[in-house]
Amino acid sequence: MITLTLAEVAEAVAGELHGADPQERVTGTVEFDSRKVGPGGLFVAFAGEKADGHDFAPAALAAGAAAVLGTRPLDGVPVIVVADPLAAMARLARAVLDRLDVTVVGITGSSGKTTTKDLIGQLLGGLGPTVAPPGTFNNELGLPYTVLQADADTRFLVLEMGARGIGHIKDLCEIAPPSVGVVVNVGVAHIGEFGSVEGIATAKSELVQALPADGLAVLNADDPRVAAMAAVTPAAVVLAGQAEGADLRAVDVVLDERGRPSYTLVSGGESARVELGLTGAHQVGNTLLAAAVAQRCGMAWSELPGALARLRALSTRRMDVFDRADGVTVIDDSYNANPASTAAALRALHTLGGGDGPAGRRTVAVLGYHAELGAAEHDGHAEVGALAATLGVGLLIVVGESAAPILDGAASVRHWEGESVLVSDQAAAIGVLRERLRAADVVLVKGSRYRTWDVVDALRETRAGVGASNGDGHR
Repeated sequence: MITLTLAEVAEAVAGELHGADPQERVTGTVEFDSRKVGPGGLFVAFAGEKADGHDFAPAALAAGAAAVLGTRPLDGVPVIVVADPLAAMARLARAVLDRLDVTVVGITGSSGKTTTKDLIGQLLGGLGPTVAPPGTFNNELGLPYTVLQADADTRFLVLEMGARGIGHIKDLCEIAPPSVGVVVNVGVAHIGEFGSVEGIATAKSELVQALPADGLAVLNADDPRVAAMAAVTPAAVVLAGQAEGADLRAVDVVLDERGRPSYTLVSGGESARVELGLTGAHQVGNTLLAAAVAQRCGMAWSELPGALARLRALSTRRMDVFDRADGVTVIDDSYNANPASTAAALRALHTLGGGDGPAGRRTVAVLGYHAELGAAEHDGHAEVGALAATLGVGLLIVVGESAAPILDGAASVRHWEGESVLVSDQAAAIGVLRERLRAADVVLVKGSRYRTWDVVDALRETRAGVGASNGDGHR
C-alpha cells in the first residue's frame, strides 16, 4: 500500500484513533491474518463466529504492525475504531486507488475468471508493475485486499469480480472503478442463488455497465449472452473468440498430444501463429481475452505470440497437469466445479488420453459434487456424467451421494463401455484408485471446493499409498 499516516487512514475510513500517534505511518501491507503482518503493516481485526481477530492484535503489534483496524479500543494497542472493518477496508481501498495513476482491469464470468485474471496479469507484467495475485480474491473482502497491495509504482491492477446476487459486482466496481472490463462467460455456476441464467447474465453485465465512455469492454464473442452485453456498455467493445464476427479471433486451432492448443491469431489485416503452453481447448478463449487487454494497454502485435506462448497456470488446482514416475498423468482441476468447467476439463482429459485414436490411454475421472446449482442440480450433474460417457471415460469414480446423478447421466449413454462406481467419501475414492489405477492412465480430479482435494493430494504424494498396477492387479 502507499504510505499513509494513521490520521490519513482514519479519515479515509471514517474511524477514530485510540491510543495511536496520528503521525505514525503505515508503510507495510494491510492484512487480516495476524501471521502475515510485518513491520509498518495494518492489521484488520474481524470478529468471526469461531475467532475474534481482536485477540490477535497484540501478536500483530509484536510483529511490527503500526496499528489495528477494529471495532473497539484495546489496552496498549493503537487502534483505528470503526463500526464495520469490512466496509472500512473498502473505503480505504478506494481512497488508496484514488491517489494512484493505475489502469484497473476487472474480470468476471461464471467460470475461468481466475485463470483469465492470471493470464492478463502475466501479459501486463511485461508492460509494467502489475498487481494480480494468484488465487481467488473476488468478493467484498478479497477485492479491497487486492487493491491495497498496489503502491505508487503500480501501473496495472487486475481484479477478479465474483457475484452471488444482483448488485454485487456493481458494489465492487464502486470500490475499484475499472477502465477495462472482461466478461469470460455466462453459465449456471451459482444458479441456485440467482434463480436463472438470465439473472446471472444481468449480474455479470454490471461490470461493463460501470465502465467509462473512454474505457474498453472485452467480451467473449463465442458466448451469445456475453456478446449481447455490447449493447449495455458505454465503453468501446472488442469481441474476442473463434466466432466469425470476432474482432480478435483464433482460427485453425490444433491440440497437441498434451492438450496444448495452437492457433492463428487474427485481427484486422494482421495474423500470427500462437503456440500455448497451457492445457485445454478452453484456454484459446481465455488467452484471446487476455491478448485483447494487453493490446489495449500497449503491447505491440509483434510481441503477442511470444508473450502468449510464455503464459503458464499460476493459481493452484486449476488445470495443473503433472506426470507421476509410474507413468500416470494427472489433471488437477479440483479447485472448484460447475457443469461448464467440468465439461472443459473432461474434454482436456479426452485429448490427453489420445482422443478417439486406437492407441489411446485409459481415462479416469474422479468427480465430486457441483455446488450451488439449485433446481438445476440433478440435471447439471447428469449432464456431466453423460459427457464423461460420451467421451469414453474408462473409469468414472463419483464421490459422495450428492453427486450420484452423475452416474445417472453416464448410464443414459448407450453403448458406453466404461466402468463406474459411487463412493461415500474421498478416502473411499483413494481406495478405489489404489486398487484400480494402472500405469499410463490419465486421471482427472474435479469437484466443488474441498470435495476432491484429498484425492488429488494423494495422487501427488506417493506416501499416500495410491500406486499404479500393471493391469493385472499387481503393483
